Amino acid sequence: MPARPEFYYSEERQQYRKRMKINGRRHDLWANTKEELRRRIREIENNREMGIVFDDDTTVFEFATEWAPIAVSGLSPAGQKDITNPLNNHILPFFQDMKLRDVRPMHISKLMLTLDGKSRSLQSKVLRVVRNLFETACENGLIVKSPVPARIKAGGAPAEEKTPLTQEQQSALLSAVKGTRAYVFVALGLYAGLRREEILALAWSDVHLNSAAPYLEVTHAVRFENNTAVRSSKLKTKAAKRKIPIPPPLAEILRAEKQSMASGKIPVSLLVVPDSSGSLCSMQAFRNIWKLVQRRTYDPDDLKTKATPKNSPHKFHCDKTLNFHVTPHLLRHTYITRLCASGMDIKKVQYLAGHSSVDITLRIYAHVVNNRPDEIYSSISDAFDQKTEKALGV
Repeated sequence: MPARPEFYYSEERQQYRKRMKINGRRHDLWANTKEELRRRIREIENNREMGIVFDDDTTVFEFATEWAPIAVSGLSPAGQKDITNPLNNHILPFFQDMKLRDVRPMHISKLMLTLDGKSRSLQSKVLRVVRNLFETACENGLIVKSPVPARIKAGGAPAEEKTPLTQEQQSALLSAVKGTRAYVFVALGLYAGLRREEILALAWSDVHLNSAAPYLEVTHAVRFENNTAVRSSKLKTKAAKRKIPIPPPLAEILRAEKQSMASGKIPVSLLVVPDSSGSLCSMQAFRNIWKLVQRRTYDPDDLKTKATPKNSPHKFHCDKTLNFHVTPHLLRHTYITRLCASGMDIKKVQYLAGHSSVDITLRIYAHVVNNRPDEIYSSISDAFDQKTEKALGV
């Protein structure tokens, strides 16, 4: 009697098959090559040896409840939100009580259709989370194959390109908030390009104004746990730890702030941008600081917004002089754009921005790196000089 072949080969599918019992049920494992099929069998057997056994009726919700705490372990709060928000707001509401083994590629396509019109960033996060979720279920022997097809890509519109503030807008912004607690925050964003969480964690011990070349060190960042702020030495990336030269306008502002503290005009604090009592800013305290900018802003297309309501509390009365909208990140974006437009070496820009790779810097700011008309005019002129035109017979 001839020996039984290791695998069955289907001419119709042009794939190899192995029938196995997984969690008490027979399953057909398919693969394009024998080696790939052997690898999948080994993974399932290894999981069995490790005691990883799930019930066949496990739902997407039940498995996600076990998977999510492991997936977010060790991540920053922002990284955790990139997993929990897509999971809680989009993936679990879609699948509800559906069993893992019943999910098909068609269901994944329908899930992505529910995100039609949403941003590419959100679609990418949802797709990444659902792919990791089902791949983990597959690795643990709960399903034989992930139902998420490799062909599915995130759609949606890319994020709109941010327009940096002009020189006039920067001056107007600084003038509008001068004398308020937002002044130093805005200056650190415009003149040092710090992230919001880096500004709120900056201590005076990190600011070296008496150095021959004044500079500040980024060594800590604030993270918010609910409304509470925690100052941590764990930065966004390793590249975020850096030393940034302090330009003269910022040095003048910081020296004036220290003098105000010494004279008792403002509370003494170890932090450069504290809350009103001199302590670390909570999320609400930061919002109060940023409202000082928002209250001075009006929509140029609606001049009614420029008028201050007569019934508003006296402490909120202020001149609405800013006809453009600002976000904390726009301050940083403006700083990095100015560095690029100055002709600074892109590796130096990367370092000062705290980007983990030069690719990130180039992807966002390539359009302002050596692309000003006055910088490329000579090259264009050389390309179309009279000698070249005659040689081409023009």
